[in-house]
This record gives sequence, C-alpha cells and structure tokens, in this order.
Amino acid sequence: MSSALPFTEVAGEKLTSEQTAYLEGLFAGLKNRGLTFTDVAPNPAAATVKPDFSSLIAEERIKRELHPIDAYPLLLEHAAANKPPDKENIFRFKWHGLFYLTPNKEAFMCRLRIPGGVVKSFQLRELARISQELTTGCVQITTRANFQLRLIEPKDAPEVLRRIQGIGLHTRGAGADNIRNITCNPTAGIDPHELIDTLPLCHQLAQIIINDRSFYDLPRKFNVAFDGGGRIGVVEDTNDIGLRAVAQPSLAASSGGISAAKSTAPGSSEPRARTPAEPAGVQSGVYFRVALGGATGHETFACDLGVLVKPEELLKVIVAIIRVYLAHGNRSDRKKARLKHLLETWTLEQYLAETERLLGYRLLRAPVEVAAEVSRRTRPSIEVQSGPPPCLGGYRHSHVGVYPQKQKGLNYVGVAVPVGQITPKQMLRLADLADNYGSGEVRLTVWQNLVMPHLPDAFVETVKKALVKMGLHWQQSNLRSGLVACTGNSYCKFASSNTKGHALELADYLEKRIELDQPINIHLTGCPNSCAQHYVGDVGLLGAKVKVAGETVEGYHVFVGGGFGGNQAVGRQVFQGISFEQLKPTLERILKGYLRHRQPGESFQKFTQRHDLNTLQAIFSNDE
Repeated sequence: MSSALPFTEVAGEKLTSEQTAYLEGLFAGLKNRGLTFTDVAPNPAAATVKPDFSSLIAEERIKRELHPIDAYPLLLEHAAANKPPDKENIFRFKWHGLFYLTPNKEAFMCRLRIPGGVVKSFQLRELARISQELTTGCVQITTRANFQLRLIEPKDAPEVLRRIQGIGLHTRGAGADNIRNITCNPTAGIDPHELIDTLPLCHQLAQIIINDRSFYDLPRKFNVAFDGGGRIGVVEDTNDIGLRAVAQPSLAASSGGISAAKSTAPGSSEPRARTPAEPAGVQSGVYFRVALGGATGHETFACDLGVLVKPEELLKVIVAIIRVYLAHGNRSDRKKARLKHLLETWTLEQYLAETERLLGYRLLRAPVEVAAEVSRRTRPSIEVQSGPPPCLGGYRHSHVGVYPQKQKGLNYVGVAVPVGQITPKQMLRLADLADNYGSGEVRLTVWQNLVMPHLPDAFVETVKKALVKMGLHWQQSNLRSGLVACTGNSYCKFASSNTKGHALELADYLEKRIELDQPINIHLTGCPNSCAQHYVGDVGLLGAKVKVAGETVEGYHVFVGGGFGGNQAVGRQVFQGISFEQLKPTLERILKGYLRHRQPGESFQKFTQRHDLNTLQAIFSNDE
C-alpha cells in the first residue's frame, strides 16, 4: 500500500507501519477540516533564511557575515597552511591586532593594547623574546604609547598572540573599527604638578572596553585620552574624546557662568528631581572637561562640550558618549564615519542631549570661556628649576630628561628613543635597569619614547650612563626630542616616503648646521591619514611623490606653525612637493630664517603666526 504521506522517513529513519498509520489518520483529519500539509508553518530552525547584506558597504558586510572577533578559527587555518589572508580576512584579523603588510611585506604586524603605556619588566622581557624568536626583531613605539611587533609569518601569528596574552597584555581591538589604545600622562601618579592621577581611570576604561562586545563594532576607529595635568601631556585635543583635568573653585549654581541649569526629564519641559550627580552648586575640587571630535589628520581639534564632570562619574559619561557614536555614526561612507563627521551634522548640544538621555541625568554646564578664565586663575603654577622653557601644562620636550617625582627621593627619567625604533636587546637591558634601580616598570609615551619612574636619587647617574651605553639618550635636545615619524613606506602601503629614515637623516644634517635655543617639534607623516600628526608640529612634513628631472622621487609638503594644548593650531602649508634631498637645505633655511628674524625669546610657532605665507616663503627662501 502506497502512503499518502508527503514523507516516508524522519531524521533518516524509515517510518514504522504503526507511525505511518497514525500520521495518515492525522493528515486525513486535517484535510477534512480544509487544511493541507503545505499550510503548516515551517520550523524556523529548519528554514533559516540567510540575511541579505548586499546593500551594505564592504566593511559593514564583512562584519555582519562573520564578526571579526569570531574569526580566530580562520586565523588558525591560515597558520596551519602558513598562507596569507584574503582581502576580507585581512580586515577581520585587525580585530586581533594583526595587520597584514602586503604589498610592502608578506607578513603581519602585531599591535598591542597597553593602557596608559605602562609595561612591567617581565612583560618587556617576553615581548623582546617574542620579537627575537618569532619576528625579525623590528619593534616600534607608536604615537599612542604602544608597541608594534613587525614581520610575523602567518604560521607564527597564533603563538605570538598566545604569548602576549600570557603576560597579561592584549591585542584585541587594536585596529580597524575599535577603540584604540587608551592613553594618559606617562607620569600619572608621580608628577608633582599633576591635578589628578589618571592611570586608574585609564585602566578601568580599558577593562570596560575589552569586556564589552558591542564596542568591537564601531562605525570607524576611535581614540580616547586622559590628561591629568603635569609636565608631560598626551595631546588629548587630537582624540575623539579628550579629557582634561581642571581645578575648580567652589561656586554657586549660577555663579561665574557655571550652572547645573534647570533639570528636565528627557523629551519633557517639566523639571525633574536632581540626582546626586547634579549638585545645587559646584564644589571645589578637580573635575574633567570633555572635548569631542579631534582628528588632526582631518585638520580638526576636539571641541569642548561645555560641561564639568566629576572623576567618579567620568567613566559612565565616556561610555555614554561612545554609545551615542556607535548608534548614530555613519556606516555608509568610510570617509565620513569618524566622530568628527557626525559633529559636522549634529550640534554639540544635540550630542550632549543624546548622551544625557542615556545617562538619565543632566551634566553640569560650564561654558568654555568661563572655564578658561577659572583655569587660568586656579591652575597650580609650575616652578621651573632647570631644563627647557615651560608651556601651558608643562615643558616643551619635557618627555626627555631627569625630573623629581612627588614621592620624596625618587625621580623619573624620560628616555629618547629615536623615532620610536627600539631593539629587543635594548628592551631586555631596560627591563634589567627597571628591576635593578627602579620599580620594575617602564612607561611608553605618545612622543614615541619612554619614561623610567621611581629611581632613587643615588641611582640616577648610574641609569643615565647605562642608557647612553645602550644607544639611548636621557638629555633633552631642542631638535631630536621633538622628532616624530610614522611607520613610513618600509612597512605601510599608504606611505609615500621613508619617514623614519628621513627623520634621522634630517636630524643628523640639521644638528651640524644649526644651534637652536628653543625646542622645535618636527613631525613626519607618510600619507594624509597623518599617524604622526603633521598638522600639529612646529614643522609638519607630509610625504608625497615628487617629479625631479622626469623621475619620481620621495618628497614632502611642508607645513609650519602647528601646535596643541595651550598652543593649539593647525599648521599652514608653506612649500609643496619638495624632494627629500632638497628638503634638507630647505629646513636649514627655514630654521635659520626664524633665528634671524624672530623677536627676543619668540617661539617658532609665534614667529610663523606673526607673518603671512608670502612673507614666510620669502624669509625661508633666502640664505641671508
């Protein structure tokens, strides 16, 4: 007897006669009621429809098809075959801190996450050994107080990650659409002039980020920096979120223009009760000002949000700010996806309102003009005993040299690492110095160098001699201490020039011909992404291809007058398309022209700002 059933087996097993009889009766009853088998809704689990992501841009589609954090099994497959990743997995593997360097090199670069740039001696030793054993030994300190290990074969990538995680460090989220390494003052907790120790806040925020999956799917990259005051800054105004500590005197709610304002419920004009975070007045103490949208590669500094935030509520505010960007950032155009671009379509007030809606309460308003005056009156003055001239928030080039800590009898030494390039051998020796004479700790800076803290007075001279012996320097230089260079075309496919090699060659050339009595910052970047932030240098050099006698050579566009912090300014282009060989005498003329025509004690930035571009070009083009 043939069965009237639309199927004869279940899960690969033939139906028994009893099962067949039962089901035939069941479907006959359904048919009598006007139902057929096709009317039964399919099992959702058995009829899953694959979502259609074809309308998304490539990067968003890749993230939706397989979340990059879940791509680790693919990384293992590539390692087993020692094969390079395809284009889509090149993008995904960035979530694990791995950047495939094709077409420059057929190998990975590994970028770490080191909150606040603080590295323990045992971590420094293991990173040195990883570099010796699993790479070609190329290690660089980045402009986000971080390490990059270069030239890792696909077969070795999982072992590199395993060993990094084994010493309590991370690589997850170190690239692509993630919150990058969190930075703070490298002297946090030890600087006698700081307003607040920002290192605990930096570490706490890093933990929040690393453990929240939602923060691994931002519209684009995102930077956060804390500045607690003191000698060494972190250029927080170039970050998507820049947080700057300020000393605030006690004020009534409406005094001096600073106000908690009338509090209303979101979407309502009716007042609501204040929360403990909304005092009737402003108590004296340290607060943070919040600035949003910095991206100096786009010639944009962060804009002050106009609020004061207590340290104890700061992390909650930061998370809310990031979630607003996560929800509303542009995901259809990668060139318009940074927070800066959202703020080109939204007002700061609108962004603040969305942030407060997530927080559930209103932040203390503090107009920036009033706050600047309050800061000027209340900020502790910095006593200058020796070293380079001071500037707002500390010294120019204060990241190099020996300085006393707030802890009596202890010192920190800022160590110059030429354009951030350091060898595994130097890393091992630094670890020994930190253990033998310090606290077993080294701190990286955004200036591509490092700080050794907690050195007793009696050991300072010994450490200084040891640093010089290993090829590093502790003495501030008005030229070399302000030299910053991106990766360059040795390893980066976007760069047009060999920035690191050129930076060192320029320093050698200029030091033989010019003696500066004021510190100068020279920033070399290989492409418009501006990883070395050329727009904020006294002299900014942007890599370019230049035609000389019909031949294409490496060269630069030249910008002057940039600055940050209290000297915030975007550099102006004064020369275009100069070959590197011509750049050396050009910079010589620029610096000599400054020395000849400046006013007494005038900084290079102030000098350039005092003249229009035509006048500067005339001064910088003459040898007399």
